[in-house]
Amino acid sequence: MQETTAPKKRSKGFVIVLAALVIGGGAFGITKYIHGQHHEETDNAQIDANVSPVIPRVSGYVKEVRVKDNQFVKKGDTLIILDDRDLAIKVQSAEAALLAAEANKTAAAAATQAAETGIGQAQAQIGTIDAQIEAAKVNVWRANQDYERYANLIKDHSITQQQYEQALAAKQSAERQLDVLQRQKTAATRQTTVVSSQSTATSKQISLADAAIKQRQTDVADAELVKSYAVLIAPEDGYLSKIYVQPGQYVNAGQSLFSVVLNNTPWVVANFKETQLTKMKLGQKVTIKIDAYPGKELEAKITSFAPTTGAKMALLPPDNASGNFVKVVQRLPVKIEFTNPSDELVKNLRPGMNVEVDVHLD
Repeated sequence: MQETTAPKKRSKGFVIVLAALVIGGGAFGITKYIHGQHHEETDNAQIDANVSPVIPRVSGYVKEVRVKDNQFVKKGDTLIILDDRDLAIKVQSAEAALLAAEANKTAAAAATQAAETGIGQAQAQIGTIDAQIEAAKVNVWRANQDYERYANLIKDHSITQQQYEQALAAKQSAERQLDVLQRQKTAATRQTTVVSSQSTATSKQISLADAAIKQRQTDVADAELVKSYAVLIAPEDGYLSKIYVQPGQYVNAGQSLFSVVLNNTPWVVANFKETQLTKMKLGQKVTIKIDAYPGKELEAKITSFAPTTGAKMALLPPDNASGNFVKVVQRLPVKIEFTNPSDELVKNLRPGMNVEVDVHLD
């Protein structure tokens, strides 16, 4: 009897364990199925943030490095100072050119003033000559009257020949004097025209001098601006990456020296399979689990979908027209932002940290 009872007990135990496994497995499967109908998950996700590279705008030797690795800096803090002696020389050269341009304007203005004074003097001289011409015309008229009277008297021998010759000489002298004054007026008028032309030319020189001054002022401003580039400052508040530059090192304009991770709210970039996107849409609730902080969860929401898949934006994107097409499930980056960005845990997150994402489907 004992030999027949033992197998039955063992058989009942096995059935109970098997039933428990089946029930447990079924419950787990049902739970996962139900969860899968209302959630989409992926562990292909990382923390991301804005990273601003520190790039010099001029080439030169590093004079001083004022920051250290991982240091927190504020916007406007000095990071690196380059040797700016050659840039300072260019500023001085531009300032000297500006002084020369201003001196040229002063000379042109003085020449214009002198020309205007000359015009006034020439016009005054013409006025004086006009008065002298009027007086000379009166003298010519009087001399002509005397000559005609003496000419009639000489015929009657009422005057001497000497008196007649004196009247003729006075007439001729008055006519010559009038001719001389008229020639002087013509010359003075020509001189006035010449001086006026010179004044116009010097006035244009002032305009050219003004233009040259503006150009030199621009050169000075440009040289000072370039000189200011020798001081590299923090573009925004944030933490520095590793500093890859040392004093005495030569850096080129446009060379990335290190980066500033901006001190703003990070976000999550989750790469979901294209087959997971069917029910996903903007605004859906997301639960974030962070590998660095086990057992802690953060709430977030979907804010945007990338316009292309990750493979399309790769350095060598796949070309399905080459004849060796292999269908691969693509992944699309999805941007997820934290609901409570002021959470202390969110502030401790760093770009590149791995996270697990659970999207709650509607």
